[in-house]
Amino acid sequence: MARVVLAMSGGVDSSVAAHLLLEAGHEVIGVFMRHGEESSEVCKVEPGADPTAPAGHTSAPSLPVLGGLAAERADHKQGCCTATDAADAKRVAAKFGIPFYALDLQADFRRIVDYFVDDYLNGRTPNPCVKCNHWIKFGRLFDYAAGVEADFLATGHYARMIDGQLHRGLDGHKDQSYALFGIGKSRLPRMLLPVGDYEKTEIRKIAESLQLGVAGKRDSQEICFVTQGHHSDFVKARRPELVGTTAGDFVTTDGRVVGTHDGYEAFTVGQRKGLGIALGTPHFVIRIDPNTNQVVLGKKESLACEQLSAADANWLVSPESLSRLAASEPETGGLSVQIRYNGSPEPASVAFDPATPERFTVHFDHPVDAVAPGQAAVVYHGPRVLGGGWIE
Repeated sequence: MARVVLAMSGGVDSSVAAHLLLEAGHEVIGVFMRHGEESSEVCKVEPGADPTAPAGHTSAPSLPVLGGLAAERADHKQGCCTATDAADAKRVAAKFGIPFYALDLQADFRRIVDYFVDDYLNGRTPNPCVKCNHWIKFGRLFDYAAGVEADFLATGHYARMIDGQLHRGLDGHKDQSYALFGIGKSRLPRMLLPVGDYEKTEIRKIAESLQLGVAGKRDSQEICFVTQGHHSDFVKARRPELVGTTAGDFVTTDGRVVGTHDGYEAFTVGQRKGLGIALGTPHFVIRIDPNTNQVVLGKKESLACEQLSAADANWLVSPESLSRLAASEPETGGLSVQIRYNGSPEPASVAFDPATPERFTVHFDHPVDAVAPGQAAVVYHGPRVLGGGWIE
């Protein structure tokens, strides 16, 4: 029997993941990540209860806690998830009789928020969910798992571990492997992804059959800390000294000024709706220039891109394997590259210098639209994730 730390968000996926792990005979420790603003109390410990006891129990042996990662019985919401989510996670843990802890990762999560704000102010399109997976869920949580002598770390992501390698999830509509490319290669053998072998509809049916109370719960929103309003409002609230300094002109690809905007941080490459300007024909954001404050607009054909460069790469295979797979012919699988979370993999070739594998160039077989600096470019060989980097 293996000891498994499971990231529990209170959603249907991680809740069913707990059930699947228990069915497989594992010892499961549920963990809820607190990294947001304080709100109402949830998951409160009963008076006199052992704060290290399993949820729903009054006493249990204490688990060791890694220095610098304070763990405590969840007593109020401080996370990206809502207070309801924390309460749901506690209730599911209690139903299964497994220990349930909250990790205070608020300081770590500030790094995510700062990255999000800074990227928009640099004219890029950040992906905080992917960064959170790399830095926190499969970063700090791995540290905690080591601290409690766990054999594995598990999450409710729709992806699969096959022979120690990361693959797409069985449900192509819910696949989340794109968001996991940055996990350290050495940590792959200690990952468990229990729901990756199921369709989402199956997971909901399992939750319903177990009467977990989360079977019909909606999936969490993409940017968990932007709970209301536009993301640009959040950026301005975090950098009030910059309000007004990012306003500028809308210009077309041929240099014509066609309007003004209140701040380029409100836009992203590929955006069409919400521009607040009528040009007679559909126009899209083609480029954002933080040096001139210009948002460049063009017709759809201007979005087409044949290649991209990426940096800060993380590879889940050796440089030798990558070179071999990059040279493989399309009929034997070939490579594909995905450039956004909800996008599709596009056939492509990948070029890199083995001496500097942290940088690479992608040449698409056919032009793709809306390649946005700041997003991840994830490289696949069939369903297998080879790694990826950040579009420059």
